[in-house]
Amino acid sequence: MNDILLNLNPDQLRAVTHDSGPLLVFAGAGSGKTRVLTHRIGWLIQQGKARPDQILAVTFTNKAAREMKGRIEQLLGSQAASQVWAGTFHSICAKLLRISGEKIGLDRNFVIVDDEDQMSLVKECLHDLNISDKTHPPRAVLAAISHGKERLLDPKSYRAKHSGVQEETAARVWELYDRKLKEMRGLDFDDLILFAVRLLEEREDVRDAYQRKFRYVLVDEYQDINLSQYRFVEILAEKHRNITVVGDDDQSIYSWRGADVGIILNFERDFPDATTVKLEQNYRSTQVILDAAHEVVSCNENRAEKKLWTENPAGKLITLWEASDELHEAELVARLIEEVVAAGRRPSDVAILYRTNAQSRPFEEVFIQHKLPYRIIGGLRFWERKEVKDIVAYLRLIANEADNLSFRRVVNTPTRGIGSASVDRLEAYAAIHLTSLWGAACSQEAMQLITPRSQRAIAQFTGVIQTLRRMSENTPVSDLVKETLERSGYMEALKSERTMEARGRIENLEELVSVATMFDTQAEDTSLEAFLSQVALVSDIDALEEDAQPVTLMTLHAAKGLEFPIVVLAGLEEGVFPHSRSLYEPGQLEEERRLCYVGMTRAKEELYLTYAFRRMTYGMSNRSSMSRFIKDIPGQYFEIPPGARQEAGLWGGGAQTRTRVTNNSDSPFREGDRVVHGKFGRGVVISATGFGDEAQVTVMFAGGVGLKKLLLAYAKLQRQDAEPDLSSLADVDPFDD
Repeated sequence: MNDILLNLNPDQLRAVTHDSGPLLVFAGAGSGKTRVLTHRIGWLIQQGKARPDQILAVTFTNKAAREMKGRIEQLLGSQAASQVWAGTFHSICAKLLRISGEKIGLDRNFVIVDDEDQMSLVKECLHDLNISDKTHPPRAVLAAISHGKERLLDPKSYRAKHSGVQEETAARVWELYDRKLKEMRGLDFDDLILFAVRLLEEREDVRDAYQRKFRYVLVDEYQDINLSQYRFVEILAEKHRNITVVGDDDQSIYSWRGADVGIILNFERDFPDATTVKLEQNYRSTQVILDAAHEVVSCNENRAEKKLWTENPAGKLITLWEASDELHEAELVARLIEEVVAAGRRPSDVAILYRTNAQSRPFEEVFIQHKLPYRIIGGLRFWERKEVKDIVAYLRLIANEADNLSFRRVVNTPTRGIGSASVDRLEAYAAIHLTSLWGAACSQEAMQLITPRSQRAIAQFTGVIQTLRRMSENTPVSDLVKETLERSGYMEALKSERTMEARGRIENLEELVSVATMFDTQAEDTSLEAFLSQVALVSDIDALEEDAQPVTLMTLHAAKGLEFPIVVLAGLEEGVFPHSRSLYEPGQLEEERRLCYVGMTRAKEELYLTYAFRRMTYGMSNRSSMSRFIKDIPGQYFEIPPGARQEAGLWGGGAQTRTRVTNNSDSPFREGDRVVHGKFGRGVVISATGFGDEAQVTVMFAGGVGLKKLLLAYAKLQRQDAEPDLSSLADVDPFDD
């Protein structure tokens, strides 16, 4: 057996060798928490405190469980490691129920129902109860049931705690859903923990057996625990009280999926005799990064005080960039990557982190232009996302009625009651009569082959497409996209789901509207066909060389647990990050601040913070304000790039300067310049970006022309040196949101 106590720092050693009783380990970012957890297991076995099979070690993800098991095996050998009960909450509870679930009437061979099967069951229940899946979307109903089970409720107690039509509907569906699960001898993921708790609470013999069995209970990522998980480990640890929990309240970022940061903060209240150890030595980042991150997270009121330090060098100061807009922001990052690669680094040394998936789109577009390899972790590329592909399919069908692929994709999206059997009959008719699916859908003869209900639904669908087709002849593409989202019922269907997943999809569709708006203002040919051609070219990434070391793009939530030499935190603007949904909820705002802390502490050597002076949101170019999280950081932690403008006293925390880069360009035009264009007339420059042949300006033109982006190499734009007559611009404030 390896020397288990070798190379542990003093705080790690205290945690590993804690003898007995409750132990709370606050493990800061990069402080070696997994090492402490696994070495503690090894030490307990080595010292004879417990046999391997008397230790329960629980974590949240399969990846974390695999890593834990691998490290235990390195310490103890495969035979001893295999006897430790180590795994996720779900796998441990499933194992316990397989062994003892018969005591509460469960079949030992129960099946675990996955997410897809859960959705099918909920839809079936809605149908059986004659409840509309439009007013009560299955995803929203399932989310309500899951949230209730996480809080150890059943339909009856859920009704007692909630009132309202949506809640009453969820309770009705829940009752039938559970009956159907029971009939098929099935449990969903929430049931695994719910029934394990129920087993331990209701059967004293089972509870006593497992309490005696597990002399030590260890829980990883304790800041992410919910009520049912808390109750599960609390019951098991009641007899011996040898519970070790490892976590960091500053990294609690999953309240939207049930996590309760109050559980780790109240551990010492729940276990008054607990020993607390703080792991504050960081092995990942520079001191500058750690200090700046601490300045942000320490603004939270509900946290345990701790401050990370490191023996690593102080490191480079943080770089702050203000871009003119989101495309300029992406350009700045692209140039950074090119510079670090030229200096000998790999593209994979760089990670770009952002608050929402929709923010990946401008980075993807610019990286494709720069031929920079990239990968998106925890999500799809923008143009591959289902909701984006759905609306593009609508647009393709509007432009081309013979597009059978698009017809098939959207005819029942969102759900209209047009079943696959009806579509199959239309396809058969189209094949025999040598017409398109659209032609079949518009044929009275073909309509006789399908049910009256499907006939009505298809007639409504074709009516929507025909209306949008007429509009496309004289409507800007951005407005056509908005009309498609509304008239198809697609946006309403997503809004009615009321889930985090649906909110993310809505943000992606709002970004699609912004793409279309930029197309309207920049393209010479602003037809729908031209837009679809541009989309096809942008979304075709086959031309990019496959690279084993691409730049990483991901949301801040997906970045937890990872690290990179260079990190860019993008979109640090009020309403973007912190997200607009959190601005008026103190608890949510504190979680946003913790999310910023998580993002900053992913960086090992260099950290870049970026924000845009203006950002396109749902087709509107809005002025942005710098995120409060930047203002939390004193100016001493920032590097001032050459040529950047300095302004005094605008930051909190004692900062004296700020970096502002609104005109990062060799363009002769600057923000506020009055200009004239041969085709568009007179206007005012909003921003100037780019260099050489890529230099461009954004101009607000008068006379209803609106906002245009122009490449200076082709635009033949002239400055109006004399004071012009701009009476036609009197009502146009180029900076009015």
